[in-house]
Amino acid sequence: MIAAAAAFYYNDALRHAAGTALKSFQKTNLGVLLDEIKRDILAPTPLNIGGKDGKDLAAQKIIEQTNIARYDNGFLPALKENAKLDAVAQAKANDMFVKQYFEHVSPEGVNPGTLVKSYGYNYVVTGENLILGNFSSEKEAVDDWMNSPGHRANILNNRFSEIGVAVVKGTYKGDTVWIGVQEFGLPLSACPQPETGLKSQIEGNKQSLDTLETVIDSKREQIDATNPRSSQYSELVDQYNALVSQYNPLNDETKSLITRYNAEVNTFNLCVTGR
Repeated sequence: MIAAAAAFYYNDALRHAAGTALKSFQKTNLGVLLDEIKRDILAPTPLNIGGKDGKDLAAQKIIEQTNIARYDNGFLPALKENAKLDAVAQAKANDMFVKQYFEHVSPEGVNPGTLVKSYGYNYVVTGENLILGNFSSEKEAVDDWMNSPGHRANILNNRFSEIGVAVVKGTYKGDTVWIGVQEFGLPLSACPQPETGLKSQIEGNKQSLDTLETVIDSKREQIDATNPRSSQYSELVDQYNALVSQYNPLNDETKSLITRYNAEVNTFNLCVTGR
């Protein structure tokens, strides 16, 4: 009787702790669904510089001047060129010439975030700088962006790690001009995501614990209804304690897995929010 009672109350306390931890796991898990991440899109008002007789511009030199500006203004790490973002920038510049608009949102309502994702770039934060005019050099174009607060903020944003650029010459509303596009991004892959296998293991353990808990409770009811002096009583106590010995290690393991998973979730959330 003493053995049975001691085992039961020890198990009951652990089950309470496990239930609290599992609720924490379930609540946290709901907060990290990737489709529900609040993604930021930074798009300052497009910059129309005007001017005539500009020189040819090269996208690669725009990237170089952008990284020089980042270094000169806080020793920020250089942005890495990303082929998908290059393609987005090229498509954006071409689209503006073809449809004769100069805005972040196309006539069809496509915004920078939607455009970036349509090229397979899954991001946490993205930004777009637009400039139109004729320029003496790539440095002048970047300097013009740097002299505009919103565009400067994009260039110096320490959350961005990648960039794509296009500079295209064409006719806009009767004038021959250059349109420059910078696409900035922090890819979702930069944030370490919680292990999906770990989540599955926790959920599997929880199902096993729920099943064991049901059996344990049933066994306890049988013990309570049995005469302590009977031979069946001792047998039921042994069965009960055997079940508890299965439950307790699995419960401890599950709590440890939940702690690990929640730490991974927290790391991911900190990355996504930029904290």
